[in-house]
Amino acid sequence: MNDPKEISLYIDDGNRARSSLSPQHILRVADVMTEALRSGRKILCMGNGGSAADSQHFVAELVGRFEAERRALPAIALTSNSSITTAIANDYSYERVFARQVEALAKEGDVVVGISTSGNSKNVIAAMESARQIGCKLVTLTGEKGNLAWMADPMCDITVLSSRTSIIQEAHICAIHMISKIIEDNFLGKG
Repeated sequence: MNDPKEISLYIDDGNRARSSLSPQHILRVADVMTEALRSGRKILCMGNGGSAADSQHFVAELVGRFEAERRALPAIALTSNSSITTAIANDYSYERVFARQVEALAKEGDVVVGISTSGNSKNVIAAMESARQIGCKLVTLTGEKGNLAWMADPMCDITVLSSRTSIIQEAHICAIHMISKIIEDNFLGKG
């Protein structure tokens, strides 16, 4: 990408991907999360690679703050504890690293967020299946080609219309920031 035209094309691709985000779905996800948090529930979030970092980023916005002072909100990134992740991968399989944590930590009414640019991450799908059995609300963030979206309520699926991983991740962060802002505004009485 040493040509200004290539850079412009990349920027254009990113703008198209962010424009594909559904405002209605973002509002619905934020409302589902706000309702759960107000009811004493928590948010559990997961993903692999860059999506693992995105899940930790989202949890940091909730437990810390986004733009304003407010109470800390209960959220856990299932990607953060290397001892848990490696023990489960070693004793069971890598496919179970998130499902096992969901089984241990999730309660009915919690919100479980699966982030997968491909939408085909077996460990995320397994965890979402466990979360569904527990009675959790499911939220998915995917790219256009994945199979994860069917697991969530259609209004709680945030699909980015792109097949390029880096562009999908950029749009996911955009969605995470909007959701964080809406939740924060809701807790500050602005929503």
